[in-house]
Amino acid sequence: MRIVELQQVDAEPVQMEGARGARVRVLIGQEHGAPGFTMRLFELEPGGHTPRHHHAHEHEIIVESGSGTLLTAETEHPLAPGTVALVGPDEEHQFRAGEEGMRFFCLVPHAGHR
Repeated sequence: MRIVELQQVDAEPVQMEGARGARVRVLIGQEHGAPGFTMRLFELEPGGHTPRHHHAHEHEIIVESGSGTLLTAETEHPLAPGTVALVGPDEEHQFRAGEEGMRFFCLVPHAGHR
């Protein structure tokens, strides 16, 4: 079992090329005894973004605060608090924060956590 306050987990810069103003907190992961999934909290500064990329695993997100856009190969989807999205395997995507920044929770299978 793991019980922790968000602020007790360090926010680390996203280390992927193409990320800007993006930090991540690994809240629950394999290192904490979770059998299948890693839960992360991404924090994007105003105008910040994750890299445009794709990977073999899915991930599920829910926006906690702020606003932004989920860009895919085909379109742009607005994001606001309470928005839930599924990014499928091999689907090109990028998260971009608006003027106020954005925080979102992201679940990935352990194989997708680096």
